[in-house]
Amino acid sequence: MIPRSVRQLIAAEVSAVSRYADRVIDLQPFPHDRGEVFGDIECPLKQTAPRGSPPPDLSGETDRRTVLLLNGHFNHETDIQKYLTDLKPFLSRTSRLVAVSYNPYLYLAYLAKQSLQGRHDRSMIFLTRDNLHHLAKVSGYEVVRIRPVGYLPNDTPLAREANSLCPVVPGIRWLGVANVIVLRPIIAEISHPSVSVIVPARNEKGNILPLLERVSMPDGCPFEVIFVEGHSTDGTGDEIRRVMTQHAWRFPVRAFRQSGKGKNDAVLAGFREARHQVLAVLDADMTVPPEMLGRFVEAYTRGLGDFIHGNRLMYPMEPEAMQPLNWLGNKGFAKLLSFVLDTPMDDALCGTKLFPRHDWPRLERWIADFGDRDPFGDFNFLFFAAETGLGIVDIPIRYLARMYGETNILRFSHGWELLKMVLHGFRNVAMGKRLP
Repeated sequence: MIPRSVRQLIAAEVSAVSRYADRVIDLQPFPHDRGEVFGDIECPLKQTAPRGSPPPDLSGETDRRTVLLLNGHFNHETDIQKYLTDLKPFLSRTSRLVAVSYNPYLYLAYLAKQSLQGRHDRSMIFLTRDNLHHLAKVSGYEVVRIRPVGYLPNDTPLAREANSLCPVVPGIRWLGVANVIVLRPIIAEISHPSVSVIVPARNEKGNILPLLERVSMPDGCPFEVIFVEGHSTDGTGDEIRRVMTQHAWRFPVRAFRQSGKGKNDAVLAGFREARHQVLAVLDADMTVPPEMLGRFVEAYTRGLGDFIHGNRLMYPMEPEAMQPLNWLGNKGFAKLLSFVLDTPMDDALCGTKLFPRHDWPRLERWIADFGDRDPFGDFNFLFFAAETGLGIVDIPIRYLARMYGETNILRFSHGWELLKMVLHGFRNVAMGKRLP
């Protein structure tokens, strides 16, 4: 029997995903499951699908996120691959499975207990991390993350500190009592979604017309471009209005002026005006070729992930595209975020990204809880995508040098703000959840 303090830690880890979902369903719980973990999970709507009944049909959901709790299924189902494969037709790409599984290192303790009790039941399953990834792959899923929880079972000050610190200690982190696994069904779209391209622009007058001439999408993908002008001093706002009125574009072009300051504020203002199914962000500096957005849409359409993110650091970049100190900073932040979010990434600060519009209100709620500390918004997106299990996919980009204007980045002051956000994330995301 799992101690109550460990059950609460498991529920807190599940809640990192379910808190921002529309509902969580306790899927076909086993008879020995008394529902204590499920009872502690946070979600606006909680339901149970009893064992013996068919799974709820979520396949028609397009903008609603439902989390299915599989508590102990990976330890007790006799054929996990068949279970996952049979479940998948009932899911949509917005569904997420969150499975609670005993640590495989407990297998020897399980055998010892069986021997002491004179029992020879070996039906319980203990899956390693490699087992989980292989099972997910052959069943049509992706393991978005695996987080261990519960190191000391009693609720004492020492145990609380250990349960918080151990998840970030290499080696020791995998010795928790249980693992909380988030799985994403890999489901492709029938056709390309419509896309709203948000272009924050401050002092980018010379880039407006070339951007509109070059931005493109796959055939059959409707899209719009929304400029959000940021109090420019070079006539960017006038240039946007000029190219909108003097040129006939094959796609809608709209423009707004942000009321606040900074890129993050501009992007969020653009989201509020967006009309299409998917939101994309494209910087106006043209350092990322506008034609590349089509690759982001293709990756999303194929179901490879729900958060498509650019990677500028894979390919050699043009001379003068990025200063050496900026390159080192980008690499350093990427390594830090990879550790904090337990998600591999090479570029944490690429401004080009794409994700479904129905997740925008969830992102707003997440920012309200986490705190808006990000001057650019890039970290907010990555933290949210990793924590809620969207599935992050990198698109490699050849980074280009600016042809017009100067960067709006204040290297040291903005870098300090980002470092503080990483430290805040380390305490609130990477470290184990703390009980109230």
